Amino acid sequence: MTATSTVRGEAVITLRHGAGGRAMRQLIGETLAAGYLQMPVEGIGLAAMDDGAALRIGDRWLVVTTDSHVVHPIFFPGGDIGRLAVAGTVNDLAMMGATAPLGLTCAVVIEEGFRKSDLERVQRSMLETCREAGVTILTGDTKVMGRGELDGIVINTTGVALTDAVVPDAGLRPGDRLLVTGSLGDHGMALMVKRHGLAIEAELRSDVAPINGMIAAALAARPGAVTAMKDPTRGGAASAWHEMAEKSGVGIVIHEPLVPVSQTVRAAAEMLGLDPFQIANEGKALLGVRPDAADAVLAALRAHPLGAAAAIVGECIADHVGRVILDTGLGRRLLVEVEGEPLPRIC
Repeated sequence: MTATSTVRGEAVITLRHGAGGRAMRQLIGETLAAGYLQMPVEGIGLAAMDDGAALRIGDRWLVVTTDSHVVHPIFFPGGDIGRLAVAGTVNDLAMMGATAPLGLTCAVVIEEGFRKSDLERVQRSMLETCREAGVTILTGDTKVMGRGELDGIVINTTGVALTDAVVPDAGLRPGDRLLVTGSLGDHGMALMVKRHGLAIEAELRSDVAPINGMIAAALAARPGAVTAMKDPTRGGAASAWHEMAEKSGVGIVIHEPLVPVSQTVRAAAEMLGLDPFQIANEGKALLGVRPDAADAVLAALRAHPLGAAAAIVGECIADHVGRVILDTGLGRRLLVEVEGEPLPRIC
């Protein structure tokens, strides 16, 4: 079965193929990455489908990642497309163990008629986020397209960093503990409420933030103890855990009562019939940690301002490979990976 849908007998791409779940991974593997997957790479390349690539440079690793950012609305509670672009790329580097980025590139495609004041606001946000992350933009590119040819603005950022040790998303082993660095679903729910003007008493704010400092602290707590990492962006934690389990050849058990979800997100998700595990995040990470080091890594996360709500939420098992089992406290069920993000164009 292909990843594409058909219109009048011809295969076409739909929004679900950009939503970060199984459909997107299938599209990349069958089409966009076709021909490159078999090319030899001395390190971690496209075939790994990780958050970036890692190439051996002497006794260190050069980590490279790139991402294009589209979000509607461009400005939302807790952030904007500029903050999203910088934080998203810095976080992808951090998820491979590269927490001290050397620099970013930035390409901006702007629609004719886009307000200059909004562009200046996005630029200020990017600059502020760069300062938070301890990085700068080294070079870039700008293009302008005709009115109606683009929906406002698209930003592409590429990041490079050096690290002594790469942390893949496929390194989980039976017995490893699974940690989350904070509450789930904040970004996606904030976007949904803002976009659709939903009446929610408490304000929902995106969690978008560069988390490289927090991840550096976690890695330093017990060097070598973190076996896998992934940020649960498009597709949420459910999609990220499925991908990690499948690549690592393990099963995952998540204890639902231990997973941090704010009351506001939980209430909004229940009202809309959504699962917080399937909603995007932009300032959280999922970690696999050796069992003997889980408490030390958790303490390091909680000592950081962005990790105060971090928790140990599950463990890896040898059977049920590629599956994520949700233990509700009253019983167990499979945690489903949705085909598409419930709200498109969120990152």
